[in-house]
Amino acid sequence: MRYRDLKDKTPEELKEILRGLQVKTGQLRFGSGSSPQKDSSQIGKNKKDIARVMTALKALSSTGPK
Repeated sequence: MRYRDLKDKTPEELKEILRGLQVKTGQLRFGSGSSPQKDSSQIGKNKKDIARVMTALKALSSTGPK
């Protein structure tokens, strides 16, 4: 996921994407204890995607109408 793809989204879409990434990260973290994980770097990738989405949300909130 790239930041430039997120800039065109609405705040509601970004919040939905954020929730999905957080759920997926939680599943990866807690699922890794019971079964071996195929790609251990996926958690870090999800965390970076979460940071990108949060950055886009903050940029939208600072440029919005007051």
